[in-house]
Amino acid sequence: MSRVYNFSAGPAVLPEEVLQEAADEMMDYQGCGMSVMEMSHRSKVYDTIIKEAEADLRELMNIPDNYKVLFLQGGASQQFAAIPMNLMKNKKAAYIVTGQWAKKAYQEAKMYGEAVEVASSADKTFSYIPDCSDLDIPEDADYVYICENNTIYGTKYQTLPNTKGHLLVADVSSCFLSEPVDVTKYGVIYGGVQKNIGPAGVVIVIIREDLITDDVLPGTPTMLKYKTQADNDSLYNTPPCYGIYICGKVFKWLKKMGGLEVMKQRNEEKAKILYDFLDQSKMFKGTVEPKDRSLMNVPFVTGDADLDAKFVKEATEAGFVNLKGHRSVGGMRASIYNAMPKEGVEKLVAFMKKFEEENA
Repeated sequence: MSRVYNFSAGPAVLPEEVLQEAADEMMDYQGCGMSVMEMSHRSKVYDTIIKEAEADLRELMNIPDNYKVLFLQGGASQQFAAIPMNLMKNKKAAYIVTGQWAKKAYQEAKMYGEAVEVASSADKTFSYIPDCSDLDIPEDADYVYICENNTIYGTKYQTLPNTKGHLLVADVSSCFLSEPVDVTKYGVIYGGVQKNIGPAGVVIVIIREDLITDDVLPGTPTMLKYKTQADNDSLYNTPPCYGIYICGKVFKWLKKMGGLEVMKQRNEEKAKILYDFLDQSKMFKGTVEPKDRSLMNVPFVTGDADLDAKFVKEATEAGFVNLKGHRSVGGMRASIYNAMPKEGVEKLVAFMKKFEEENA
């Protein structure tokens, strides 16, 4: 069977050459006589793998020296607790709720202190990003939290919130490495890698060094202290070695492609093909306010649940898989991450046109 066009929101499509390289090295990594899956995380060979991955990520994102890069486990969802445990010094934080993951993070933070919802787009099913230019942020809030790209709802902050001098913490899981980013605007920027970077099981946390202290909430587990992980270069215990190795290969692929400026152009081109079609289609409609559209996740509907189901079924048979929308919103969603080739989007649009003609 030939490979399908995989529009999954995550775990998601990976660059084919990365998969091919990993396959070639599966039995014997660079002449060491074993697979990366089998080697000690304390070995010289593995030390080179994780250090190179970090160096390449630093180069891609232009990460300043006063930020630590941590390769952790537990997915982005575990950071919903780790962030308040490490950062809630005044036991207060501001949350902007623009989707399911921001909402979960906000609910988790309430267990550790006073989480204040300073803005939300729940009134219109999270189909837009609220105006964050002049929010009522409590003076003593320890940080302002956002989920920058909302995978389920297909929205993205085009402008970061005005935090009024407060620390910004951002979950960038589904827009990680899709475009250039100014890391200095954030105190913590983190994301699960299974959408745009690698296999599930790794979360990358980029955190400013002054935020890494022993001054954490009482009862914070050793493993969830950023200091534990930072002091041990992400090797306090056995990390997700193989996942980090694949992430490292994706970083090298991104560098080879020309870096994040080039990825942004490519991603804008791909998204434009799909959004332009949705804007003129009589059958399919995008669900997001145009100014807040994500380049990564594109939700759309026909307005008829049966027709939606028929479309997903026929698309799957034609080799366009994982187009069913998230169970909380229904409809369809095409996730078009870095590794989705432009031709995948072009062919999807051609299929949608054909479906529209046949089912008009």
